Amino acid sequence: MKLREDEVTVAGRDCGIRTAVIRPVGDGAWPGVLLYTDIFQLTESTLRSARRLAAEGFVVGVPEIYPRGELAGVALEFDDAGKQRGLAAAAATTTEEFDADRVAVLDHLRQRPDVTALFAAGFCIGGHLAFRAALDPRVEATVCFYPTGLHNGALGADADAGSLAAAGDIRGRLMIVFGAQDPHVPAGARVQILDALYAAGHDDLELHVYAGGEHAFMRDIGARHDPVLTDLALDAAVSFFKGR
Repeated sequence: MKLREDEVTVAGRDCGIRTAVIRPVGDGAWPGVLLYTDIFQLTESTLRSARRLAAEGFVVGVPEIYPRGELAGVALEFDDAGKQRGLAAAAATTTEEFDADRVAVLDHLRQRPDVTALFAAGFCIGGHLAFRAALDPRVEATVCFYPTGLHNGALGADADAGSLAAAGDIRGRLMIVFGAQDPHVPAGARVQILDALYAAGHDDLELHVYAGGEHAFMRDIGARHDPVLTDLALDAAVSFFKGR
């Protein structure tokens, strides 16, 4: 499927949010996916994942998660310096700011004539942000790829964003993907997340734990990338979004 890519600036509450919008070519309308990046922002690696989703018949909106400050407009390198800059930007961003930006991007997608429904997904910190997007009643289905900080609430500047505690507010379908060898979300953290979701009434969620998968196994740069598991996870996400 041929794709069209545009860069738009979504009007946020106190800033413009640079957002890549990738969609199939043509005059049709498709479900919209708010896709959150990891801490490195709009890298070509994440955009390749976005293109794969879009090619399955989605309008994929990929916003910067740091639209304020010195990292606005910056895609970070996958090295120690880039990691530290990304972590510092996360530590300077409050949950309230993340949430406000999410509302703005969902509003933009919802208002597009080529969008029929709203979904959410994200990687790493973006997986946590996607979970928070699921709290919006407009979001019909969400896929969280190895969400960090979800088990203990850590998100950006906040020691406890209260994300799991709010799980009862999620009305859409939920899928979570983990790598079994992820040190950021080890087995105990995964059990904690699952227990909290079951307690909140989400006993019909979809859970994938891939044996051998490391943190960021879907990032197609670096030694942790597992292309086989990446294909499995993306295929499962597409099937989940399409309701099989």
